[in-house]
Amino acid sequence: MPDIDANNIYTQLGLNTPRDQDNKPNDELGQAQFLELMTAQLQYQDPLKPMENGDFLGQIAQFGTVSGIGDLNASFSSMSASFQSNQALQASTLVGRRVMVPSQSAFLSDGEPLLASVDLDQPASAVIITISNAAGQLVHRQELGVQQAGLVDFEWNGLDSNDNSLPAGEYQMSAEIRRGNSVSSGITYTVVDVESVTLGVGGQDLMLSVSGLGDIDMSQVRKIL
Repeated sequence: MPDIDANNIYTQLGLNTPRDQDNKPNDELGQAQFLELMTAQLQYQDPLKPMENGDFLGQIAQFGTVSGIGDLNASFSSMSASFQSNQALQASTLVGRRVMVPSQSAFLSDGEPLLASVDLDQPASAVIITISNAAGQLVHRQELGVQQAGLVDFEWNGLDSNDNSLPAGEYQMSAEIRRGNSVSSGITYTVVDVESVTLGVGGQDLMLSVSGLGDIDMSQVRKIL
């Protein structure tokens, strides 16, 4: 069995390595050192003013509290390391998958339809999707009709109104929501490929590097396809 390079394990999983945490020297006071200090304190105390039992017990209790907090911190550190390992394994499964994220930009690929959605917080009497090129020119208009609340999926095959194929690249999309005489804009989502994942540190979420949009926060993902 080949040796596993610990420094390369994240790369093997298709992940970006999290930033290294600062290495701090071990300056903690252990139980043995505490007892030595207590013994020295008793040995050199003023015979005319000896330490009272309450003070002695108070110091022991204080050390016990500090020691307990240290053990608790060690447990949390172990739990955090375990969580990060699980996070790495889960994140590795996202590489190569497709996710749905909020965006007004969408990318048309050669030979593949553009997949997107619009989010409705309540039913609509009509939903109209418009797609424009980089120059702001309208290239596609699609009426989705009456829709219920929730995600409404739609796709574009890359053809303009004259059935001419348009080049691959970035396009802008918008959603017009009609409810009776009321007209508003809707939140649009686009489907993109996950190229790599960066593990979060210090309580931060995973960062996904997706095609066309760059880095996005994992919390922005609406759906994993």
